[in-house]
Amino acid sequence: MYGIAMAKGLLVTLKNLTKKPFTVQYPEERLKQHPRFRGEEFVWYEERCTGCASCAKYCPLGIIKIVTTPSETAPAQGDKYKLELFDISIERCMFCGLCVEACPYDALFMGSGFEQGQYSRKGMVIDIDQLRNADKRPSAFFRPQLEDAGYDPQGGRPLDWQEVGRESWQWHEREKAGMKIARPVPSDLLADGPRVDSSFVEDSVPEPKATDGPAPAGDAE
Repeated sequence: MYGIAMAKGLLVTLKNLTKKPFTVQYPEERLKQHPRFRGEEFVWYEERCTGCASCAKYCPLGIIKIVTTPSETAPAQGDKYKLELFDISIERCMFCGLCVEACPYDALFMGSGFEQGQYSRKGMVIDIDQLRNADKRPSAFFRPQLEDAGYDPQGGRPLDWQEVGRESWQWHEREKAGMKIARPVPSDLLADGPRVDSSFVEDSVPEPKATDGPAPAGDAE
């Protein structure tokens, strides 16, 4: 019995003896990663972030902590909150990507790296300064505009915040209202100027509707 089992084991060894090894000598050699790889080195664009905290609300583990203060200008001008704190505790992160899916302004991306191992749990927190200074090589996960452009996070160049959004998409045009993008103030908030549709602006005054014909006689005094 034991001799047959040993012979079967040796047979498996002999079958694989002539095959080309598929092991990789990491870190000298690296496997090619898919552009949608969900890495731990999150990419965050402060210029696109409004401080809405949608990422923190949708995180099932509650590992994202955001602290904001009110903005200095009117919300009607498309301003955003001031970000005082933006921490991601990656020691509990399961890299599901729900925070990225929840971001309405394409401000948060999954990273493309996996080499941020630490000896202490205290070092497993990505703070706002690390996010600001990190290399901007975003993953294409849930960002079809990057995948359609053929962007490779591993071999490509770092991307600026103007290059990663979906502002050119018709359904996404109005969602850029909260970002730091230069654009004219809606004309219905100004004294003079042609009328435009700015119903998406909180404090805008709707244009009065035109009435057909004279008012009813009962309303005239």
